[in-house]
Amino acid sequence: MLSVKDIDVYYGNIHALKGLSLDVNEGEIVTLIGANGAGKTTLLKTLSGLLKPKNGTIHYMNESIVGKQAQTIVKAGISHVPEGRRVFATMSVEENLELGAYSRKDKNGIEKDMAKVYETFPRLHERRKQLSGTLSGGEQQMLAMGRAIMAKPKLLLLDEPSMGLAPLMVQTIFRIVEEINKEGTTILLVEQNANMALSVANRAYVIETGRVTLSGTAKELQASDDIKMAYLGGHV
Repeated sequence: MLSVKDIDVYYGNIHALKGLSLDVNEGEIVTLIGANGAGKTTLLKTLSGLLKPKNGTIHYMNESIVGKQAQTIVKAGISHVPEGRRVFATMSVEENLELGAYSRKDKNGIEKDMAKVYETFPRLHERRKQLSGTLSGGEQQMLAMGRAIMAKPKLLLLDEPSMGLAPLMVQTIFRIVEEINKEGTTILLVEQNANMALSVANRAYVIETGRVTLSGTAKELQASDDIKMAYLGGHV
């Protein structure tokens, strides 16, 4: 579904991604783990068209998406839930969800899909007329995910969905991530909580200073002594 080969991405003179390559197969949950500043968010921004690689290729469904505008990439089936939620604070929950469907051609299915979002996130239905800026962090995360789902993506890019949330809410968010995947959406997940990310993922990549330094199945990485020491809080 997604093939990234040898991409280099810069912020001015800062070389953020250095010859990075990875693949995501249809139906998978693939997670990226690594320290802050490793390049995980930069990669998602590049995949969604917000940044352009200087070198390398990105193919989605066998077509190059390098240089395509973000709205074109959304229409092609890639939705991005950014770090920090980024909801439209002065608009209602319902209006945010409607905006998620803005680029869709099949306008007739919007009400049905909104009902599905409310079924997945009952709290959003309770607060559908409430201004998004007044929601809790967990509710805003649900809204950001719901808004992305309204675009009917084939591939969902999730950036730090557990950031700043209470442990119980983190469990809820990851349960919903698994549900979304089981319903047919492929997921590329960036997550600081490596334990949770590896518990739901099929495969994982470790990114350090803009490079992939390790990859494998989630179970393989969970069993790795190096990963335990660096990311899982374990002792060898």
